[in-house]
Amino acid sequence: MCGRYYRRSDKQKIAEAFRTGLPTTFEILPSYNVAPQTFQPVVAFNRKTLERELLQMRWGLVPYWAGDPKIGYSTINAKAETLSNSSVFREAFKRRRCLVPADGFYEWQPIDRKTKQPFAFALKDGSLFALAGLFDVWKDKKTGQVLFSYSVITTDPNELLEPFHNRMPVILKPSDYERWIAPAEPHRLPIDLLRPYPDELMTAWRVGPAVGNVKNDDPRLIAPIQDEPPQPRLIP
Repeated sequence: MCGRYYRRSDKQKIAEAFRTGLPTTFEILPSYNVAPQTFQPVVAFNRKTLERELLQMRWGLVPYWAGDPKIGYSTINAKAETLSNSSVFREAFKRRRCLVPADGFYEWQPIDRKTKQPFAFALKDGSLFALAGLFDVWKDKKTGQVLFSYSVITTDPNELLEPFHNRMPVILKPSDYERWIAPAEPHRLPIDLLRPYPDELMTAWRVGPAVGNVKNDDPRLIAPIQDEPPQPRLIP
């Protein structure tokens, strides 16, 4: 699964990388500990202007038909293999695909029954990339309030991720951005893009345990932890 990611890039870098205009109704600050239920920048296709648009959405997709927005707590990820059959994600996959800007993400490797070591994952060249996402628009029938929310799609892990988890987020190449978010006929949906990213283009490193607390959010969270120096051996 993908339950935490980070984004060093500000709105200017995001707008340039994804060829969108700058948002005027909300600010985008770097975040080193993006957690579910927070509002984050997402790139979607505007069917009226026929251009890409940078929007603010909450992580944890709430389908338009949901009676309670709390369903968003269990929909932060969508499995690539079941999108076409899922009542929650089926319509979003057909009509509301999006790009989720990220500079990296986190996974935890079990050390023992009580301890897990967090790792950060990113592209080797350090570039900003897009996670494949879906979004929906929900309206509260009582208040009329509208909520835009999104989910990150996951697939099988590549060789780099396999020791850490049985899933990884789908990372899209820039050349595939347009095809992913553009409207498509039902028989031409871009399901072939939902595959593991090449492991040779990625890197991973150990980070400190502070990332486990969502209240922590600063650049030190992605600082690599150096291996402990070997302990001197006592000569009997």
